[in-house]
Amino acid sequence: MNQKEIGKFIAKSRKEKKLTQMQLAEKLNITDRAVSKWETGKSMPDSSIMLELCNILGITVNELLSGEEIDTENMESYQKRLDENLITLKRKDENNMKKNVMISILYSGTFLTGIMVCLICNLAISGNLTWSLIPISSIVFAWVISFPSIILGKRGIIVSLISLSVFIIPYLFLLSSLIKVKEVFSIGAGMAVVSIVFLWIIAAVFNRIGKTRKLIALGITFLLAIPFLFTINGILSNMIAEPILDIWDMLSIFLLLISAFISFLYDYAKKKGWILP
Repeated sequence: MNQKEIGKFIAKSRKEKKLTQMQLAEKLNITDRAVSKWETGKSMPDSSIMLELCNILGITVNELLSGEEIDTENMESYQKRLDENLITLKRKDENNMKKNVMISILYSGTFLTGIMVCLICNLAISGNLTWSLIPISSIVFAWVISFPSIILGKRGIIVSLISLSVFIIPYLFLLSSLIKVKEVFSIGAGMAVVSIVFLWIIAAVFNRIGKTRKLIALGITFLLAIPFLFTINGILSNMIAEPILDIWDMLSIFLLLISAFISFLYDYAKKKGWILP
């Protein structure tokens, strides 16, 4: 399987259908940058959208993976090419899985090393487990949250978000008990709930809009961060008598508005063709 030849074939088939990269991207609910990467041979279409892509371009998956039109009348040649492509895809998936497993093992090993260092130092200094439980609980929490994204890639982001939503409150309660500071849980829990809601909203925005209009989704994120900032400051104001807004908050709001404006403007210029994808 030659990615550059496949890319050229995708570009040729797209032009024959009189579609722009943007139009093809919109039909597939992805970004035009992804289509551009396919056509330049920098990446391959994901298997989840390969069939839909072929239907739009009027080609078969076998032809897509071969990077050329195949004479279906010669069934022996067609079947041979199909078998070769399937074997190549299977090997690619196996290699990706092996790579993810190796990265996950190294990643988990790093966390385990951190836990062992804390335990050994604590036992060597104090003779029993005291302060080490604090960093160990934080390390385990970080591993539980991040591991799905490491092993599954982009598909694991939602799993990581679910893990964060489930374990953040128990973690804060445990941390508050270990350091014997009730405010860690009482203040942290309220801020954690608001933060989780904010993250789920952002995930929904990128899921609905970000596949085709990442800059628009980013601009919306910047705008949503403003009410989030007010909410967090309101919680802190009620609990520790902090002012709802100070000069740094005003500066943050200004920067968020500017960032949102730039994101929307850049997306508009890109859609008009003033900026190349």
